[in-house]
Amino acid sequence: MIDLRLLREDPDRARASQRARGEDVALVDSLLSADERRRSSGVRFDELRAEQKALGKLIPKAAGDEKAELLKKASQLAADVKAADAERDAADAETQELLLRLGNLVHPEVPVGGEEDFVTLETHGTIRDFADEGFEPKDHLELGQLLGAIDVERGAKVSGSRFYFLTGVGALLELALVNAAIAQATAAGFTPMLTPALVRPQSMAGTGFLGQAAQDVYHLDKDDLYLVGTSEVPLAAYHMDEIIDAERLPLRYAGFSPCFRREAGSHGKDTRGIFRVHQFDKVEMFSYVAPEDSRAEHQRLLEWEKQWLTSLELPFRVIDVASADLGSSAARKFDCEAWIPTQRKYRELTSTSDCTEYQSRRLSIRLRDGKQVKPLATLNGTLCAVPRTIVAILENHQQADGSVRVPEVLRPYLGGREVLEPLAK
Repeated sequence: MIDLRLLREDPDRARASQRARGEDVALVDSLLSADERRRSSGVRFDELRAEQKALGKLIPKAAGDEKAELLKKASQLAADVKAADAERDAADAETQELLLRLGNLVHPEVPVGGEEDFVTLETHGTIRDFADEGFEPKDHLELGQLLGAIDVERGAKVSGSRFYFLTGVGALLELALVNAAIAQATAAGFTPMLTPALVRPQSMAGTGFLGQAAQDVYHLDKDDLYLVGTSEVPLAAYHMDEIIDAERLPLRYAGFSPCFRREAGSHGKDTRGIFRVHQFDKVEMFSYVAPEDSRAEHQRLLEWEKQWLTSLELPFRVIDVASADLGSSAARKFDCEAWIPTQRKYRELTSTSDCTEYQSRRLSIRLRDGKQVKPLATLNGTLCAVPRTIVAILENHQQADGSVRVPEVLRPYLGGREVLEPLAK
């Protein structure tokens, strides 16, 4: 959530942010109104309570008609105090409910618009000219089947559409990717974490995933637990309700977890292969920093993502995601999109978001700097979303005979193997 004081001081900034996101601008005014009622009812409650206490001191000293009158007044005051208390609680509950619905304030440098209004910041690597090399590239599913690496038919038989098996070298390739990604993160100072895949509602809501993203979340009604769509959720909630000494910052974690997404609204999109699936594994970077350091940390996370994709020898571009395509928690987000040859376009492989103080306020995570205690900033960045990375590797490093060259960074984790060979027929 955002700082209510900031909202009162500069409501136009919040209105502009909501407008840029394509969200309800009237929510800002409803929130301001509820906040005013909360504060005024709180003042009235305090005044009535003070009057009630003062009256309570007079009653024992009074007698006769005066005492009867004071008792009558005390009875009315008790009712007024109770009513003011209820009014204050109702206004506070409404304020909190509206505050939780408000997205983070969009960074002023974010391009305004929808999904296609991003700004390309950088391009890296060289896109292969397969025609010049004399063959038509195969897509990742055909390559995966030739290699004995991907089985979507049995995935659908066992679990339904958008599920899959990674088999043989496909399973080994995932393990190689995960180990190489964790090795890079550890070398950069991240603490490796294996995180829970199920979280309580307060963890999911506190991270911001029960708002606009709720339709993509799996919920276990019987247990009132949620399956995470990213280890960002348990990593953000890891320090929930804690105060962290400023000298401990930055705290950086690299979480590995299964991820589950309903992919609601994606009917007909990316139905072939394993690009868009309901379950996948991912290595996620997560940082806790002082608020004034969040912008620099955002750039660091982006650099680590670029380092990873460069080590995989993939052509990619970096985009500044437009305002209406941001998640509710993100003030700014950069995506790294790899070139997918058979689709002839760039597709998202990693993203990194600066969530400023939005999540820490919701999760009650603060830093102590001397005598001052205040919210800190949280940031997240994908290092390796496994299936999409496998898609990019297979398609970009394929050879004419259906084999796939292994990027050098992965070879130590594949027993030195330099090429993935098709299965013998």
